[in-house]
Amino acid sequence: MTASTSSVPNLRRVQRIRKGVLLIALLAVLAFAAVTRSLGGETLVHEGLEAIGLALIAICVIGRAWCSLYIGGRKKAEIVDRGPYSITRNPLYVFSFMGAFGMGALTGSATIAVLFLVIAVAVFAATVRREEAWLRSTFGDAYEAYTARTPRFWPDLSRWRDGETLEVRPAFFLRTLLDGAVMVIAYPLFESIEYLQDIGWIRILLSLP
Repeated sequence: MTASTSSVPNLRRVQRIRKGVLLIALLAVLAFAAVTRSLGGETLVHEGLEAIGLALIAICVIGRAWCSLYIGGRKKAEIVDRGPYSITRNPLYVFSFMGAFGMGALTGSATIAVLFLVIAVAVFAATVRREEAWLRSTFGDAYEAYTARTPRFWPDLSRWRDGETLEVRPAFFLRTLLDGAVMVIAYPLFESIEYLQDIGWIRILLSLP
C-alpha cells in the first residue's frame, strides 16, 4: 500500500520540528557541559567513558547508514519491515540513542551522558508518536499488523527477516552517513572545552560524576 501525497508534508513538518527541538536541547546541554567537569579530573573512569563514547558514536554512524539502505526514500511510500526494521520499528532512533549517550560520554561524565540520552529519548519518543499516527492513518491495517509483530524500540532479534535483494538509493545513504558523522565533531569539541577549562578561559561551576 502506498501513501497519499497530500499527507506527506505533515510528516515532513513533524521531522523538521523534531530536528529543531533536538538541536536546541543538545546545544543547551552542551552549554551546561562546558561549565562542568567530571569528578576527579582525568581518571581511568573518565578515560574509559570517553572510549565508550567514541565506540558508541562509531556504532551509531555505521548503524544509521545501514538502516538508510532499507528505509531511504521509502518511509513515506511503504511499510519497510525487512532487515533492521524487522526487529524494531525505529532502528534509526535506536542507533541515535546510542550516539547521544556516546556524545555525552565524551565529557567523561556519566551524568552528562545520561542527560544527553534522556533528551534524545524524550524528543524522539514524542516524534515517534506523531509519526505512528501518520503511518496508522496512511497504511491502516497493514501498519497495525506491523506494530503487532515488531517492538517500537527494543530490538527482538528472533524476529529478524530479510530479502534476497535490496534496492539501494545512494543519495539517502550518503545523507544519513553525513548526518551521523556530525557526531564525530563532538570529540574535538569536548577536548577543546577541556583545554579551555584547564587554561582558565572557561570557568568550571560544577563537578559531576
